[in-house]
Amino acid sequence: MGTPVSVRERPVISVIIPARNEEACLGACLRSLTSQTGIPFEILVVDDGSTDNTRAIARSFAAVRLIEAGPLPEGWTGKNNAVTAGAHDAQGDWLLFTDADTVHRPGSLAKAVAEAKQQKVDLLSYSPEQEVRGFWERAVMPVIFAELARKYPPSRMSDPATKLAAANGQYLLVSRKAYDSVGGHAAVATSLLEDVELARIIKAAGYKITFRYGSDAVRTRMYRNFRQLREGWTKNLALLFPSAIALALWSIVEFVAVIVCLVFAAALTVAGDWRHALFYLIVPFLTVMRIATSHFSWTSNVLGILGLPMFAYLLLRSRFFHKRRKISWKGRTYPGGNRIPVS
Repeated sequence: MGTPVSVRERPVISVIIPARNEEACLGACLRSLTSQTGIPFEILVVDDGSTDNTRAIARSFAAVRLIEAGPLPEGWTGKNNAVTAGAHDAQGDWLLFTDADTVHRPGSLAKAVAEAKQQKVDLLSYSPEQEVRGFWERAVMPVIFAELARKYPPSRMSDPATKLAAANGQYLLVSRKAYDSVGGHAAVATSLLEDVELARIIKAAGYKITFRYGSDAVRTRMYRNFRQLREGWTKNLALLFPSAIALALWSIVEFVAVIVCLVFAAALTVAGDWRHALFYLIVPFLTVMRIATSHFSWTSNVLGILGLPMFAYLLLRSRFFHKRRKISWKGRTYPGGNRIPVS
């Protein structure tokens, strides 16, 4: 049975979790990982200057190794420093970089390595099932993930003939060979979007990658309140979508068009003109179906209509703060401004 390895047994996979003030979610993550079966593994939690109970939670799991990220080098992001420290101490042939807010399905570690080997890839990344609670999470997250699915289609990520590459840092499995050959996270040390950038340089180096929706392996709740949601997407959106201003304007146009159509449909329904009312429902229907590509519930997909103007706001806010080169994330401020090549 696959359990955390003893000091004498070499792990096949090293799970590396960067953690900075993650007391709200780290326990659930570690419970899901320590109970994995089917493969020898080790778990490393890399504390990145936490001031809450993160360290104590990590220490409460006998199978978990707690290490310190160490001083933050000039220009590096905190996460890149932490995962580099974890990779340095890791012993596995495969490295799984995963976030503290993830919960892993039983047996998913063994299945992920088997999938990577079966597909003969050196990087496998899953986009986790997203848990959303409250109005803003349910309205905004489906819109963003639908746009991500359009911008970074998984079929093109996995096609070695294209330069387009992406990964999700919430679940990024990479062979030690490929990781070391490109310089690891040290090669993307200044990037705020290190997952996409790491996938890009690994693919550019000639290694095969695959990226897919991974609800069968992992789930996560990325943000627990609106402030976290706003800060997180301010950090990422302008990097993920270089034409942020144009996309924001289009989202506003789409929102207005949907609302106008719904108003006309409602008025015609009251007047008894069902035929024309159905015609005006075409635009709202197409919008909901587009949002539905994000793998959220139908309730959230419909609420996504109301999330369109907030998506526009977040895009413009992200563009503004990156242009000012002042991005706040987890108590640190970064210059931002670096865009990820997308073709």
